[in-house]
Amino acid sequence: MNFIQALILAIIEGLTEFLPVSSTGHMIIGSSIMGIASDPFVKLFTICIQLGAILSVVVLYFKRFFKSINFYIKLVIAFIPAAIFGVLLSDKIDQMLESPLTVGISLVVGGVILLFVDKWFSNPTINEEAEINYLTALKIGFFQCLAMIPGVSRSGASIVGGMSQKLSRKVAAEFSFFLAVPTMFAATGKKLLDFYKEGHSISHEQIQILAFGNVVAFIIALLAIKSFIGYLNKNGFKLFGWYRIIVGLVIIVLILSGHQLSII
Repeated sequence: MNFIQALILAIIEGLTEFLPVSSTGHMIIGSSIMGIASDPFVKLFTICIQLGAILSVVVLYFKRFFKSINFYIKLVIAFIPAAIFGVLLSDKIDQMLESPLTVGISLVVGGVILLFVDKWFSNPTINEEAEINYLTALKIGFFQCLAMIPGVSRSGASIVGGMSQKLSRKVAAEFSFFLAVPTMFAATGKKLLDFYKEGHSISHEQIQILAFGNVVAFIIALLAIKSFIGYLNKNGFKLFGWYRIIVGLVIIVLILSGHQLSII
């Protein structure tokens, strides 16, 4: 992987991590177009640049993270289901990650859901994060587990989960952003641990590429989050639904026409 490829993948990560469109699906298309071979460092890179995206959430919502201990308790409770199922189903998740077709189908199915989600949950009663109780946080955490299926989208699953619990679109999206912090920190930590356990090492140039990717992902994620919240408040999810369907169909058509897509 060179710096140009790292730049493009980091832009993809920053744009798609917090939108309900599946960063995995976009990484597959981007890496396949650029011909990036799947190796241990590339897999590590695609996980570790999430740290840059995480930092954008902390910066944008800095005051929220120092508001009360209750805020952290809710995040921990919401994170627990993903932590448990991530351990119990790790082998099955790895198998699904080897299937680009699974990603394509998940994108299409999730897209269809997003076309109707605004109508299904049109009467929210929770308009502030402080109104979310522990049980609601736990239920949202279970919805997030659906994102263990590649292509579902972590943010999409948790936002829809929040809306199903009477959260407004804005509050559901913001809670999804907050929940990404412990979730992606855990995923990054596990990936780093596995990387070193398997006997791999990182060269000086690869460290530079990782640092560069995180900076780019941070900047792009800042812009993406702010734009997404503004658009979501005015227009809802329908555009994202159609977009997911198109991307999913592109992946499925490429696979059926004999193209080899790389899972990274």
